[in-house]
Amino acid sequence: MPKRVWLICGLFAAEAVLIVLAYQVLAPVECRLTGVETACRGLRGAAVRGLSLGALMTLWLWAVPAARAGLLAIAAARAGGGRGWAVMHALAVAAIFAPLAVIAPAELNAHFARVLVVLAAGGLAAVVSGLFWLAAPAAWAGWLRGRAGVLAAIAVIALVLPDVAALLGPLWDGGVLTEVTFAAAAAVLSAVSAEVLVLPEMHVIGTGGFAVAVAQSCSGVEGFALISAFMGVYAWLFRDSLRMGRFWGAVLPVALALSWALNVLRIAALVLIGAHVSPALAENGFHSFAGWLFFMVLAFAVLVAADRLAWLHRPGGAASAPASPLAEDEIATRIVPFVVFMVSGVIAQAFWTTPELAYPVQAAALWWGRRALVPLLARPDAPALLAGAVVGLGWVWTAPAPAPAPVALLALSPVAFVLWAMIRIAGTVLLVPAVEELFFRGYVQRRLDGDSPARRVMSVAVSAALFAALHGRFVAAGLAGVIFALVYLRRGRLIDAVAAHAVANALIAAVAAWRGDWGLI
Repeated sequence: MPKRVWLICGLFAAEAVLIVLAYQVLAPVECRLTGVETACRGLRGAAVRGLSLGALMTLWLWAVPAARAGLLAIAAARAGGGRGWAVMHALAVAAIFAPLAVIAPAELNAHFARVLVVLAAGGLAAVVSGLFWLAAPAAWAGWLRGRAGVLAAIAVIALVLPDVAALLGPLWDGGVLTEVTFAAAAAVLSAVSAEVLVLPEMHVIGTGGFAVAVAQSCSGVEGFALISAFMGVYAWLFRDSLRMGRFWGAVLPVALALSWALNVLRIAALVLIGAHVSPALAENGFHSFAGWLFFMVLAFAVLVAADRLAWLHRPGGAASAPASPLAEDEIATRIVPFVVFMVSGVIAQAFWTTPELAYPVQAAALWWGRRALVPLLARPDAPALLAGAVVGLGWVWTAPAPAPAPVALLALSPVAFVLWAMIRIAGTVLLVPAVEELFFRGYVQRRLDGDSPARRVMSVAVSAALFAALHGRFVAAGLAGVIFALVYLRRGRLIDAVAAHAVANALIAAVAAWRGDWGLI
């Protein structure tokens, strides 16, 4: 790899780590104390997704020599150029750190509403200028040509990975995993401390006068999902050369065991830091973002070791998997609209204290995917519409008690509120079903489906599970996903699933408007 690429990519990685350390570990930023908790958590979630995207892109470049060689070529062609972008990148990074120089740490939470704007703008500028410093915009466009589909798939995985990982959070709410983890951490602490406080039922552990409650997002449980996801992507990329039985039967259990063991050491180390160095540093170190960095490093270490074990690879296997068997354009039309939906949602969470007010912006962003709807223009049949009605009624019937409407929504003028409601309902009924069905049924289910009953069941289960992970109410959304999947399988026409989803959303939106319960949709 050219020296210039090493230096620039190494600089980007160092900057990311320093930003995490500055705002996640060293600075006392607590989203719940900032007054803009939703936006703060949205920005943190965007950073986690960006970190996931960078790591998965690295894994893909490792597995695809042609893409890696092309990237090196366009970066080498930039040698000696791009100084203006380099200056812009330096200024953007400086802007990210500037609030720490002008605001006292104790006042950071109180002023975080303004800091958040600087962080978001600086982060976006740093990413864009950094990419164009590495290679010219036109060169990037050429490199992306023919690879848009697979890169869009990687982007989707990165976007939904934190949400899927969060589904494992309940494992930390009690049971064997919590007890064994705390017992192991207490054993480590007892080797260097005479008094150890352990209350597994309260998730509390401490020593030396310092104790901390380890929440779900700080427990390391999400690391199980992260490592499994990375191993899944690796297995898919190297599917032509990997002995799958050995890989999943031997490497996955070892990776999960290492994840658990190193998380025990992480918890013990942070407790010792809190007792003997700095309580604030220890408490901030438990945050999920720092944990994600920790588990990503572990995942890459396991995969590097696996890659060097000849026992796991078939003799003469291809060095890397070929590109996706679906035509690139088709993949892009089924995935990119969903990526736009997810990215616009993250932006809404980051910039709007009440994300509901940003929904029209999300709907406008989804207009990009309108071309993907043209092949779907056909007439759905009655059973599809009936299935959608069943889903809609079931969703309303099982809905929790309505929450109070957001204050910002109530503060809208009558005209502004009616306009917002019309756009939201139109987006819910017309745009969202098409975008989600293109991805969950048109890509995920279709990609996994096969001739065998096992493959068919797996395709329905996986697409429904991912659909449920996106919608929060796991049981109700999971059942809806199964119904939409079966509607799609019945005739193999995506328009049937889109129509069923649209009818369901129309019923839900009608009830939401009637009740004034906009949280229902």
